[in-house]
Amino acid sequence: MNITEPLGRNAADAHLVADDSNNNTSQTAQTLSRLRGLVLSGELRAGSRIAELGLVEKLGVSRTPIRAALQRLELEGVLEALPTGGYRVREFEISDIEDAIELRGVMEGLAARLAAERGATPAQLTRARELLVCMDIVLSEPVFDEEQINNFYGRNDEFHQLIVEMCGSRVVRHQLQRTHSMPFASPGAFLRVNHLLPQAKVAMRISQEQHQAIIDAISRREGARAEALSQEHARRTRQNLLVALKYRATDLVEGGALIRRPVSV
Repeated sequence: MNITEPLGRNAADAHLVADDSNNNTSQTAQTLSRLRGLVLSGELRAGSRIAELGLVEKLGVSRTPIRAALQRLELEGVLEALPTGGYRVREFEISDIEDAIELRGVMEGLAARLAAERGATPAQLTRARELLVCMDIVLSEPVFDEEQINNFYGRNDEFHQLIVEMCGSRVVRHQLQRTHSMPFASPGAFLRVNHLLPQAKVAMRISQEQHQAIIDAISRREGARAEALSQEHARRTRQNLLVALKYRATDLVEGGALIRRPVSV
């Protein structure tokens, strides 16, 4: 049976995914991961309706974890519930991505400000500076290839997660986790298109300088400065989005198959 089928049919309310226990939890998590991969890779096409029975056959699991995964992916923003029931793979306009990036900037700015005002622990600041050194080492390498980009990506992701931990707010942490789960809104969403730039290292060094300035502001308890720097830093993701569109490289971006490309680009 096809996994996708024409739009149609009845409506079900969206519910939060409930935590199962033991094996059920593991199966739900595995199903979610596999289904997310099918969506973000484009195997489930943007705009297509998802056939639940087709997924049961393809993934070899019952409808219960399938339904839980579908509900979760709706919350993450990659699926949309249909008025007539079921789900459709969401297609993203450029404006959707820009809004998600802007939202991330607002939330990360808040996290940085709270971290500065409430005070990060010495251990957190030490780890942040260690990560900065690691990223500096990557950028100092004479060859900047896929391996180096992946190394930078991992440290960059940990750095941003650490700032969220520094703020000491479960509410902000929860909201940022939801924001980062949206396609194209995570800190490293478009990082892998950097190597397409004529001056890729220059662009990444600018980002690194912003990282250093953010930690400096947090350590000095300068909340407003930390917030402004974090918001500006998040907006650099938009520049990487424009690079991906210019060089027709959205396939390098996780979920790139879901982007509706402007005709004029």
